[in-house]
Amino acid sequence: MAASHSPSSLMSDSPAIAEAKQALRARCLSVLKTRPAGVDAVLCARLAQTLLATDHAHIACVWPLPHELDLRPLCHQLNAAGRHVLLPETPPRGQPLAFRLWTPQTALLRGRFGTQVPDGPLMRPDLVLVPLLGFDRMGNRLGYGGGYYDRTLAALPGIASMGYALAAQEVEQLPTGPYDQPLSSLVTEQESLHFD
Repeated sequence: MAASHSPSSLMSDSPAIAEAKQALRARCLSVLKTRPAGVDAVLCARLAQTLLATDHAHIACVWPLPHELDLRPLCHQLNAAGRHVLLPETPPRGQPLAFRLWTPQTALLRGRFGTQVPDGPLMRPDLVLVPLLGFDRMGNRLGYGGGYYDRTLAALPGIASMGYALAAQEVEQLPTGPYDQPLSSLVTEQESLHFD
């Protein structure tokens, strides 16, 4: 499924790129759904170590859907360390994400696509944690196909974008379209990668 990358356009990947991405999504999603128990905690610990070594104060995290890597312990750890944890609010298709402040005391409201959205003020992140289905060593990521994070990163030029994934989600080379936004860095349960 290809996505619009600006509110007023219906531009998308070429049919060949879209088809190649869709085939990879099925494989990568299977890896994510069959991950070993305990790996989420290992990844959260590596992310916390990496993030707390930076001076980023406003960190956009992700509240997981049932099959996704669970970053909720990381959200609590960042909050306890005095960082502002922001969670995404999914707007109508074609718009970038908005981010709202979360604390453990903040009420969560039902969002689009089964997401949870904090009932907090809108804030601008200085680092965005980016979920993904697959990645390669050139900083490319394979998302779910809605284009939300690509539009968001395009709307926040220069912002740090850190992907997070299992090492098993690595793909030798991802097909990329003209609207795909590369990552600044990526953390797995085994290593950290930094991209130019």
